[in-house]
Amino acid sequence: MPGALDGLLVVSVEQAVAAPYCSARLADAGARVIKIERPEGDFARGYDGYVHGQASYFVWLNRGKQSVVLDFKKAEDLALLHRMIAKADVLIQNLAPGAAERAGFGSAAMRARDRSLIAVDVSGYGDHGPYKDRRAYDLLVQAESGMASITGTEHAPGRIGVSATDIGTGMYAHAAILEALLARQKTGEGRAISLSLFSAMAEWMSVPLLAKDYGAYDWPRLGLTHPTIAPYGVYATADKVPVLISIQNDREFTRLCEGVLDRPGLDRDPLYSTNKARNAGRDETNAIVQESFGRQPFAELAARLDAAQIAWARVSSVADLSTHPQLKRTSFTTPAGEVSVPALAASYIGEPERLGDLPTLGQHTNLVRREFAG
Repeated sequence: MPGALDGLLVVSVEQAVAAPYCSARLADAGARVIKIERPEGDFARGYDGYVHGQASYFVWLNRGKQSVVLDFKKAEDLALLHRMIAKADVLIQNLAPGAAERAGFGSAAMRARDRSLIAVDVSGYGDHGPYKDRRAYDLLVQAESGMASITGTEHAPGRIGVSATDIGTGMYAHAAILEALLARQKTGEGRAISLSLFSAMAEWMSVPLLAKDYGAYDWPRLGLTHPTIAPYGVYATADKVPVLISIQNDREFTRLCEGVLDRPGLDRDPLYSTNKARNAGRDETNAIVQESFGRQPFAELAARLDAAQIAWARVSSVADLSTHPQLKRTSFTTPAGEVSVPALAASYIGEPERLGDLPTLGQHTNLVRREFAG
């Protein structure tokens, strides 16, 4: 089946993670994505060499694109970029603040030439405020937005272990572009879309911020547990397997007491009968759960949790994920060999079984120069 975005031309002057994530999703749906790289290439190509000698993030986020090398300091290369943008549906850029404008392809100027263009600017802190000219990367924004202050343990803040800021921003950009495409079908008018890493994380922080602004509540760092729900955490089995459970309501707690803890009637004790009571005495609640789990082997406990319809998870490693029975994979070709990755999160009948190939640096430069020749 044809991709939903077949025939769409995307020009993306991109690097690192946020914009490449967005354009990769567009490419997965059938869009033609021309990735513009500097002569030295997207610096994410050099992050590591774990995937057949290629960088993990770059391999993941650049399948299905065409790589074109341009030097914007050269008039002929800038003119070529302008010709490409003139035929594009979507222009994406996530260069340093002001770099696109200084180079001669700022979104306002490009949209002034073509009102149907959807122009997407991804930055660290947005186009307003005292931080608008500041450079930013994922971990810096995790810290600046307050995300790190609620991640980790009571002993220290922590980093979310993947580039959540970049990925989240890329997801917002992808959704905004799809909305703009739908709107353009109705009006013929494109949109100027501005996203920032900081605004993405600020939105993710809405619940802790609301709790602070309106309830003077300081969201704690609790590791693998929850600040307002109990029992919700990790407990070790008799054979030392870490098991995480989540009890979301009092009915679930009753089933836990009767079917797993062997403590019928505990759910009627005023100290444990409501979530507020259990959370107020979370240490005592956790001790009861741990005492029971600590007497049961993992296989037996897992069966009882399932029978009681309790939500639970094993605390898995990356190696566990690699062989996880629930993991669905897809694959694509890279210059150094085949790569298997987790399948796209959203699936539908007729989706492609394989993703597009990974380009080498400048692989499509000559082809595109001929196609868009002046």
